Amino acid sequence: MNNQELWQRYQDWLYFHEGLGLYLDVSRMNFGDDLIGKLQPKFEQAFKAMDELEAGAIANPDENRRVGHYWLRDPELAPEELKGEIVATLEQIESFVEKVHEGIIRPPSAPQFTDILSIGIGGSSLGPKFVAKALVADFPPLNIHFIDNTDPDGMDQVLNRLKDRLCSTLCIVISKSGGTSETRNGLLEAKHAFHSQGLDFSRHAVAITMSGSQMDVAENCDNWLAKFAMFDWVGGRTSEMSSVGLLSAALLGIDIRSMLGGAQEMDKATRLPDIKRNPASLLALCWYHACHGDNGSKNMVILPYKDSLVLFSRYLQQLVMESLGKELDRDGKVVHEGITVYGNKGSTDQHAYVQQLREGLPDFFATFIEVLEDRKGPSIEIEPDFTSGDFLSGLLQGTRQALYDNQRESITITVPRVDTRCVGALIALYERAVGFYASLVNINAYHQPGVEAGKKAAADFLLLQKNILAVLKTTRQPLTLSALAEKIGVPDQVETIYKVVRHLSMNPRQIVLHGNLAKPVELSVSLGRQNNEEGNLILRKAS
Repeated sequence: MNNQELWQRYQDWLYFHEGLGLYLDVSRMNFGDDLIGKLQPKFEQAFKAMDELEAGAIANPDENRRVGHYWLRDPELAPEELKGEIVATLEQIESFVEKVHEGIIRPPSAPQFTDILSIGIGGSSLGPKFVAKALVADFPPLNIHFIDNTDPDGMDQVLNRLKDRLCSTLCIVISKSGGTSETRNGLLEAKHAFHSQGLDFSRHAVAITMSGSQMDVAENCDNWLAKFAMFDWVGGRTSEMSSVGLLSAALLGIDIRSMLGGAQEMDKATRLPDIKRNPASLLALCWYHACHGDNGSKNMVILPYKDSLVLFSRYLQQLVMESLGKELDRDGKVVHEGITVYGNKGSTDQHAYVQQLREGLPDFFATFIEVLEDRKGPSIEIEPDFTSGDFLSGLLQGTRQALYDNQRESITITVPRVDTRCVGALIALYERAVGFYASLVNINAYHQPGVEAGKKAAADFLLLQKNILAVLKTTRQPLTLSALAEKIGVPDQVETIYKVVRHLSMNPRQIVLHGNLAKPVELSVSLGRQNNEEGNLILRKAS
């Protein structure tokens, strides 16, 4: 198309939400009007399915669950029996936060809480992290830190940074079932750190969990500072507007009512059963074109041109990939559906992988996030008539044009500024787009069987480790890996046994490997103690 034709296409397809000041430009996605006609019946079904979802239909048959994250920002839409609990939980959050900020709720050995340690995994971390990075003020009421993995080094880094302020740290532990291993491990490591300083963990701890969960029972969370509800009908990747995300956001001084309001306003816009006038259906249309068009499936590259939105791509990775990455469709047919999401931020990306986007594999479509307001207040001129923000804007527009000139497609979302309403709206926009796209390709966006399969495989691995240690404790002579496998009764799992003992041998676990490390087949393993002059355990790979 020539420039005049592109300008007309831009005007024909531009979506603008006046209340939010949000623009959605899909003009650089090269679908034709015929795609609208082709997908109209599918979209009609998608709109109907979304209405049923919000009315309380079972959306996750694997667990017989409803999906109602939309109700969190508009309780009046929720089933009658849930409205009161939604409202009460929000009021409980606000009351607790007010008391923390005023020092009414305080740690036993400090006048006020200064820091938050948030322990969670997946959506219990990605949402709160994204919102904190996007919206936290320069000098918030509290500082926040995250343990969101079961990596000992990572936990040590966080806990060591907090060491001198642990006495004034509020610990939020987030787990719906209470049985997620990463969160459970983080909880136990944190408790150990508090107890090592003679601190009563329960006087620093807040639980976000379902009543009667494993954590609730095992830790007696009713004796902690507070316990906030997690709802059975809210999935992890859509939980930012629940207590999972709202508690930490409010503690950081973020206006959570405004964030909920932005999401509610976007929800209203994305209920409209009109493809061209609904921003979420426009996104889903573009994704369908990119992934089911003539050129096959493409990756989604998220390019926010704002430092505060740098974590948006990581947040969307879970929302999009966990929702859409499915082997089977709703009819049980193998489809291997999904959209790979990656990204960082502009203009950093222009000095990283944009070279490949421009000239390498055309296996993607880009989504630019443009923020019109450069900063609060005036900017200096870096050059006559040019500010730093002008350069950032120019780099975005230039990259968009350079990609299109080489037949690379893109979407552009423009917002006036990064504020609570904008962030709430962006979250709601992508939540709805994911639901629409899933309906178009006939998959269930609200379950995650692959995640459960990974958890089961990890549990099998840990059981094998337990059996390895049990055998070695009763065997005085070194065993070859194959002999160890035979004794355990898993002769076909020699490689996995090798991986277990290699890991154990590098840590203070009394495991010694004998032989040439470059030739695993020749190795043998034993349980042994060797102490240095200070009495500390030494583990050697014997030659």
